[in-house]
Order: sequence, then C-alpha cells, then structure tokens
Amino acid sequence: MRQEADYVLRTVEERGIRFVQLWFTDVLGTPKGFSITPAELEHVLEEGMTFDGSAIDGFSRVQEADMLVAPDANTFQILPWQVDDAPVARMVCDILNPDLSPFEGCPRHVLRKALRRANERGYKFFAAPEIEYFYFASDSLTGEHGVRPIPLDSGSYFDLTVTDLATELRKRTVLTLEDMGIPVEHTQHEDAPSQHEIDLRYTDALTMADTIMTVRLIVKGLANEQGVHASFMPKPMTNQQGSGMHTHFSLFKNEENAFSDPDDEYGLSEVAKKFIAGVLYFAPEITAVTNQWVNSYKRLVPGYEAPVNVSWARNNRSALVRVPVVRDGIADAARIEYRAPDAACNPYLTFALILEAGLKGIEDGLVLPEEAVTNLYKISHGHTSDDHRQLPGDLQAAVDLMEKSELAANVLGEHVFEWFIKNKRSEWAGFAEQVTHYELERYLPSL
Repeated sequence: MRQEADYVLRTVEERGIRFVQLWFTDVLGTPKGFSITPAELEHVLEEGMTFDGSAIDGFSRVQEADMLVAPDANTFQILPWQVDDAPVARMVCDILNPDLSPFEGCPRHVLRKALRRANERGYKFFAAPEIEYFYFASDSLTGEHGVRPIPLDSGSYFDLTVTDLATELRKRTVLTLEDMGIPVEHTQHEDAPSQHEIDLRYTDALTMADTIMTVRLIVKGLANEQGVHASFMPKPMTNQQGSGMHTHFSLFKNEENAFSDPDDEYGLSEVAKKFIAGVLYFAPEITAVTNQWVNSYKRLVPGYEAPVNVSWARNNRSALVRVPVVRDGIADAARIEYRAPDAACNPYLTFALILEAGLKGIEDGLVLPEEAVTNLYKISHGHTSDDHRQLPGDLQAAVDLMEKSELAANVLGEHVFEWFIKNKRSEWAGFAEQVTHYELERYLPSL
C-alpha cells in the first residue's frame, strides 16, 4: 500500500491537483464524500480522517458518531471536471470504527467479506455490467406540470444518430471513462426513447462496484454540464422499457475460468451449474437488494424484457439467468448473466449477495433445474408453480422474503440487514398512502 500511496502523492504534486475527493456510499448506495487539500493528503492516507457518522443515514447513532474514512489508494483517479480551474481527483474509501476495525455498516466492507470467503475457497469473482439509463430535458424536473420525464430523442435499439445531444453526451461519457482508465466494451442506444447503455469490460467485483458508482456520477455530471438530467431510475416512463443492469459474472480458480467445461453440452462446469442453482434458489429473497426501490417493481413486469420468472436459459432473454453462448476455444469467456438488478441498486450489496448465493449452491450441491425453453414473458404475472417461481411483485413482498432470509442476514450482517429492512418498510409505507395520478384519472370521474 505504501507504493500506491507514494504514487498518489507524486501524481497530485506533478499534476497540480488542488482537491482530492474522498468517496464512499451509504447503505442504499447513495454517493457521499468530502474534499481535502494536498496538504492533508499524506496524513489521511496514513491515518484516515474522522467524520460524523451520525450524519449519514444508516451509519451510526449520535452517541457513537465518530468514524473514519480510509481512502483506498488503488482507486485514485483524476476526475473530468475542475473546481475554480483546479484539477480534482478522487479516491474511494472504506469506513472504519475509531479503533480502526471495519465498520459493519459499510457496503464496501460487506462485499469485501463476501470476496474474502470466496478467496478462502480458492475463487476470484468477476463482474461486467450493462448499465442502462435515460437522458431527460432539464424541464423534466422544473417544468410547469411538475416532475415528468421529457426525452431528448425518440430513438430505439441500436439507432445510429449522429447529431442529437443525447448521443453526443453518451460518446463524450465513454471517452471520458476511457481517459480515466475505465474500459468500456461497447455502448448503444437502448429500446426506449432517450435510453442509453454503457457496457463495462469485466474486472474483479470490488473494482467493478467502485466503477459503477463512478460511472453514475460521471454520466450525471457531464449531462448536468449540458443542462440535461441523466437518470438511473428503474422505470421512469409508463409503457416503455425500464433501465436494468444486467450483469455478467464468472468465478476463476488458479487463474482458470471455473465456469468453463468445453466438453459439456452447455459449456458449463459443475461449479457453474451449482452456482446458477444457488442464485436461482435464493433469488426471491435477495431481490429487495438487487431491486431496492418501490419503482424497481414497475420494471419487473411481463412484456418489457425484464425477468419475472425464476429460471435459466441460454438464448432465452426472458429468463432470470442467461448463459451467453461462448465461441469455440474461448473458455475464459464462460459466464452467467443475472438480469434482475436495475441501474439504481447498491452494487456492493448486490454483488455480495449474488456471490454468496452462488457459493451456497456450490457448497450444498444444489441441482440445476431444467432450462427454460418457452417465452416466459407470456406466463401471466402472479402465476407460480414448481417449474416457474416468480420474483416478488412489489417492494413489500420483497422485504417480507428478505426478512426471513438466513442468507441475506448472514451476508449483510446485523447492522446493514436490520437498517435496510427498516428503511424499506418506511419507503413502502410512504408509497402506500399516496394517491397517484393513475387513481385520480381512473376513479375520480366515475366513483
């Protein structure tokens, strides 16, 4: 770590960086942070910096307020914007207790623990997300009709547009990410108007969770510079696709892909099959985290290419877990795609739960069910059978399942588990008492 810290100090001096932002997230994945000057940097790298944890929802109580941010020097990056013409950099931080022990409420710590348990079994966990989001006009937030989404374009899947602002913003975002050392695999216009996608090249899960938080902030920051609102809301428009974060996962062992078996008809090893079986088994009880907002469940409905049924398949995109076809001779590309998470989840908690669910499948020798070969979108919502379990249909149902989950409680730890459930029950209660525009239009004229 000393070598990485020296690199940070040298780069800050050579590049004339005037502010270093220290980033972390709360339990819901909301980005938090503050800035320090170069004069404080060496001390903070060595000792961390105290802050008031009681000011962060879900962290600590007033009587135990003092906490430390400990920057991870490996995450140092120069940001694409400036403050008063001064260059700005950032580091992602872990949260510690005053005695320097890891804080149990830190989402990054939750993922670190899961990765440590995987490492003890000889595995490394990799992730590659497909991040979908929308660009809306600034009037979407301040217009005379209140908050409502106003798309910037009317494009659809893979439309090639060269002059509109949304496409230019997406291109600029990709170039900025590449300049920051964040490799982008590809980018495209998505199905809904003004919906776009950025797919990141796979890396280890902790680095990727940090990267997802960075991408969200870069997308929003660059859009804001052009007077545009970028949104990762799961379902901002009725009768349109929502924004998912389909994520590809793989396990490596001894530098080889543990999911790969070229002799298997699916190209999947026994490890991969048991991992998938574990993810499917635990999927309903981890959905409150992979899809953590009331609005998330407006996306998880039939007919909009989001998974509803707990199933797996190779070329069937209606399944919850998809196994992409691997070309001959590319064993390292064997992976699974988990299609439930949306673009507004907390990636640290999401990755931790998916990893632990898969590892549990391996440890318990769970059997992979039959592949789904029919179009599961045509199965009516609410229908369940032994062959077609479904994901919970709303946040309340998801939290009810999570609250009974031994896996979720063990992975998240007591602090995060209890606070998350309490927060989500409060969110549902607030939503349940609202009279919506839909209800007024449907019932007020006739009832």
